[in-house]
Amino acid sequence: MALINTPIKPFKANAYHNGKFITVTDQDLKGKWSVVFFYPADFTFVCPTELVALDHRLDELTSRGVEVLAVSVDSQFTHAAWRNTPVEKGGIGPVRYTMIADVSHAITKAYDVEVEGAAVSYRGTFLIDKSGVVRHQVVNDLPLGRNMDELIRMVDALQFFEANGEVCPAGWNKGSKGMKADAAGVASYLAENASKL
Repeated sequence: MALINTPIKPFKANAYHNGKFITVTDQDLKGKWSVVFFYPADFTFVCPTELVALDHRLDELTSRGVEVLAVSVDSQFTHAAWRNTPVEKGGIGPVRYTMIADVSHAITKAYDVEVEGAAVSYRGTFLIDKSGVVRHQVVNDLPLGRNMDELIRMVDALQFFEANGEVCPAGWNKGSKGMKADAAGVASYLAENASKL
């Protein structure tokens, strides 16, 4: 189910962040851009590659004012154990973003990313604007790891649109031209860029 243009789902959950057990709620995201990043489970296979890749790009995301929350159905204690396991031993090392413990599966179900019969989530990424509205989502099947550079591109596109009111055509990257969302804008953009698409 697409959640685009719907408000962030309310939640309250235990979490692990930088060596501390904390409580996180949807209210903590008010007034911020945020990424809610679901993954199947701690101590698995594709997941550590995604979480390490996400951490490698955390500075780029935070420089854009984006809060990152990773979510799985594991406990905050399992998150701590996985984070405290070195990458060369199958852990994720000291990732710097908050890891939410969705042991009840309430958040996973609210975002409609639970794998039926498997008790884990699909690889779901939700980009949420400052008003608390979902503006982008992508959901991958379990064997398909996500591209963190594409996530950053989507953040840039959303922020460009909010700042300029221009839409982002296919293949748009930060620093590229946007276009006016009308017939004249499309014609003008295609006249200059159609061969490059």
